[in-house]
Amino acid sequence: MTADLGYGMTLVALVLAIYGGAAAAVGARVGRPALVESAQHAALGVFVLITACFALLTYAFLTFDFSVRYVATNTNLGTPFYYRITGVWGALEGSIILWSWMLGLYTLILILRHRNSARELYPWALATMLGILAFFLLVMTVAAPPFQRQVPVPADGRGLNPLLEDTGMITHPVALYLGFTGFTVPFAFAMAALITGRVGDTWLVLTRRWSIIAWYFLALGLLIGGWWSYHVLGWGGYWAWDPVENAAFMPWLTGTAFLHSVMIQERRRMLKLWNIVLVILTFGLTLFGTFLTRSGVIASVHAFTQGSIGALFLGFLALVMLTALGLVAWRWEALRSQGELDSVVSRESAFLLNNVLLIAAAFTVFFGTVFPLLSEAVRGTKVSVGAPFFNQVNVPLFLSLIFLMGVGPLIAWRRASLENLKRNFLWPVVLGVAAAAAAFLLGVRSALAALTFATTVFVGATIGVDFVRATRARLRVGEALLPAVGGLLRRHNRRYGGFVVHLGILLIALGVTGSHAWSVQTEATLRRGETAELAGYRFRFDDLTAIEESNHFKVVGAFTVWNGHGLDVLRPAKKFYPQEQSPIAYVDYRLGLTEDVYLVLGDFARDGTQATVKLQVNRLVSWIWIGGLVLTLGALLAILPERRTPA
Repeated sequence: MTADLGYGMTLVALVLAIYGGAAAAVGARVGRPALVESAQHAALGVFVLITACFALLTYAFLTFDFSVRYVATNTNLGTPFYYRITGVWGALEGSIILWSWMLGLYTLILILRHRNSARELYPWALATMLGILAFFLLVMTVAAPPFQRQVPVPADGRGLNPLLEDTGMITHPVALYLGFTGFTVPFAFAMAALITGRVGDTWLVLTRRWSIIAWYFLALGLLIGGWWSYHVLGWGGYWAWDPVENAAFMPWLTGTAFLHSVMIQERRRMLKLWNIVLVILTFGLTLFGTFLTRSGVIASVHAFTQGSIGALFLGFLALVMLTALGLVAWRWEALRSQGELDSVVSRESAFLLNNVLLIAAAFTVFFGTVFPLLSEAVRGTKVSVGAPFFNQVNVPLFLSLIFLMGVGPLIAWRRASLENLKRNFLWPVVLGVAAAAAAFLLGVRSALAALTFATTVFVGATIGVDFVRATRARLRVGEALLPAVGGLLRRHNRRYGGFVVHLGILLIALGVTGSHAWSVQTEATLRRGETAELAGYRFRFDDLTAIEESNHFKVVGAFTVWNGHGLDVLRPAKKFYPQEQSPIAYVDYRLGLTEDVYLVLGDFARDGTQATVKLQVNRLVSWIWIGGLVLTLGALLAILPERRTPA
């Protein structure tokens, strides 16, 4: 019953999406508002049906309805309640439902927000959204049906991937998918602009906040993924240049480039073509990332595979890119810029260089990700492209980008004078050089680490200079300090929201640099009562305990950890799942502002008298997560409506 009802609703939703997309396009083409209104009703129907499918699949998980193959494959009778809910999107079919539901939600919000504005662009944007939604519904009905029957019905299911039994399953996929699907809206309006020939600034104004929201959710998903990797996988790191990580990172890079180059088009009427191409590229990379993670061409914790879904996604990606680039070629003359670059030393040049570096980084990540696949396909040999390649190429690019974060917002438009450069950058440069010298005196011998600290101090100083200068200007007209600061943030929230985002990225850069420069680790095999030392910490092995959980068995170690400031007990463990051949590590750690203590249990004696443990003291990692919180505040500030009332 569940399988038939769910499949039927999916099929009806597909028909409605196809009809709605066609009705919106025809209504826009022949000027019939009734057809566009009918498409809106169809979009509402699609959203309701996908929501019903989502609820039905969740109910099937909660009630252990093993007559549905997807439920039988991704849960069992021992799965805790919480993970039965997150298991709904823990594998391929459910992730496509979540993706489609979010895309339907964005389509509904687009209707509510824009149906009475931008009448020339809106119908074509709606048609594009519904067309993309129809593709995902086609995947749900043909290549990856979530309501496929399981015959015969098993007494118990196989269970969820143990690595996905974590609270991160409620936030990481949701944030990433909100970012991926969010970039569909700017793409839809870009397509509408190309179709109608209205390639001016209107579509940029309509999609600015959509772009920031999608960019933020993608950034949040990447950060949560790093935290998940750090506290679950047991290797002590947060970023491994895994292909699935790269699949989300590439559209984030191109989306960042778009958010910066938009400012040049708004101010100087330049980069029309470039901005359209960036939006197309960003959306294309979200589809490419989906192809990578769901085609089976790579192996990863979050990579899913089934049947012909890879070919289906690759074909749709080719169709989207050919159509979009064909429209760009059609409107080539209209996309020519009206403004020209006046000087190399200007804000326009800084933003252009920023774009070039971001695209170079995206290309590097793309090349390193697909090269092993191409090598295997062409030569039949497996080639590994690991972290050393990505770090060697990208670290200089990212360091240059951080430097431009300080230069871009303060350098003058059109042409910067020597006085402008001296006024805005003298003290930040002095402070940056002082920071490098201080790092050297404190024992930092890595030139890269010292340069990173100097650059982050320089950028932080430029932000401080700008904010202090603007606040003083308001104080001189008689405002008190707090009202002056508040008024500045409200009236120029886009600018200062961007500055706060930059501060968040600076903190992340400090965390990454510090963790690579100063983290230490060792591995020790200890008998009960024996101790090991690392970086001023002493670790004593106390005991092993066996515990039976609802769906697994685990062995928990007890280790007393102390230094000159306190005493604590960490309990890393090994989890043994019936459906898994190898045990899963359970990490225990204590977070600190300057350093984390991190323990991973290795091999152990069955009688509990001996255990091997990996000990790590990771420096400044917490600043990565703090930077994420600051970035969140900046994004929230940037999406608020700007107040242009007089001071």
